[in-house]
Amino acid sequence: MVHFQVFDPAMCCSTGICGPSVDPQLVRFAADLDWLTSQGVTVERFNLSQQPGAFAADAAVKSALEAQGEEALPLLMVNSEVKSSGRYPSRDELAGWAGLDAPPPSIYTEAVNELVAIGAAIASNCEPCFRFHFDKARKLGVSSEDMMAAVTMAKNVKDTPARAVLQLAEKYLLRGTQEVDASAATGESADAEPTTCCGPSDPAEPATTKGGSCC
Repeated sequence: MVHFQVFDPAMCCSTGICGPSVDPQLVRFAADLDWLTSQGVTVERFNLSQQPGAFAADAAVKSALEAQGEEALPLLMVNSEVKSSGRYPSRDELAGWAGLDAPPPSIYTEAVNELVAIGAAIASNCEPCFRFHFDKARKLGVSSEDMMAAVTMAKNVKDTPARAVLQLAEKYLLRGTQEVDASAATGESADAEPTTCCGPSDPAEPATTKGGSCC
């Protein structure tokens, strides 16, 4: 069985999504390791700040650190043999070392990552996030047209539930007087809407307000 071991430099976590900004390289490498695992490959990952004992216990890793310091990290071993040092290898390299067929190329590039981040900034109303990722996308050569497409998509996704609730309000507030009176007489909504907005109400729990509650 193929056994991969990754020795990371000191950092808070290896996902690439913590800290003030997303690290596309770490996100890509984490996805590549997940792909290896899905192919039946055993993967272990060690962080220098959290698991220093693993670095001291392996002779090859200890020797690399003594010779190069933290410049030797990240260091990747396959079946106890050092395969790369000082960088995160590509998925093609990982596949070759694991004896797997090369996977189809990923379309999730750094540029795509910034477009996703721009859309997320719009959806979350985060002005500093938008400025930060706009600047990164511009430096990567992303066109204004592509960034506008991401903004438009995020706006459409964000506006859809807002339009839906406005339509619901109009449906309730602008329908005929006779329908409203008939609903009031029976004590039921004309549309048989649920009595809560957060799922079915518990019949064993008495409603605190007439007609149920919101949350």
